[in-house]
Amino acid sequence: MSITAISSMATRQVLDALASTFEAQTGQRIAIESVGGVAALKRIEEGEAFDIVVLASDAIDRLAAAARIDATSRVRIARSGVAIAVASGSPRPSIDDEAAVREAVLAARSIGYSTGPSGVYLMRLFERWGIAERNASRIVQAPPGVAVGALIARGEVELGFQQMSEMTGLEGIDVLGMLPPAIQTLTVFEGAICANANAPQLARAFLAFLGSSNADSAKVRHGMEPC
Repeated sequence: MSITAISSMATRQVLDALASTFEAQTGQRIAIESVGGVAALKRIEEGEAFDIVVLASDAIDRLAAAARIDATSRVRIARSGVAIAVASGSPRPSIDDEAAVREAVLAARSIGYSTGPSGVYLMRLFERWGIAERNASRIVQAPPGVAVGALIARGEVELGFQQMSEMTGLEGIDVLGMLPPAIQTLTVFEGAICANANAPQLARAFLAFLGSSNADSAKVRHGMEPC
């Protein structure tokens, strides 16, 4: 029997790596489907059967409130900050502090962000800066499940923002760095056993591995931080 899981794209790379390690150590097969976070949340809310769901903590809160997960099984897996990128070889604007990032945004021909937590945060940040309306015609929102970095690499976006875990390893982009500390936001990703899981005990063992120190190096390698 395979353990089945669904996750957002932000954790795709690290979960794939950790699933391979767990399978090698235990012989237990794991099938993970990574999609846009909004789509993953909706599928669990509608009752689609998976053993494990891995999403941002606020989405896990929502699933717990709807009794779609076993709330006692929640495990903090990793956290990820927001990175900034441009196309490979393009001019690299300063992102040293909040003022520099604001100027880079205002100077960019187009600005990309995601439908996930980082995109929601960026829109609030632009509103706080008083530039949301000025940016409106230059905003490009990546479709669910599509990395902002892919739009940058294709030349559809000049300056892009997304979780570092989704920028890591993408060809055709240069990651400038993380948002400065004064405006950084960290999204915590959690895993939980679904209420209609077919293999809850097997799933619990995999969740324990995901939350253990044995998984830390893979998290760092894929642009995330252990919780």
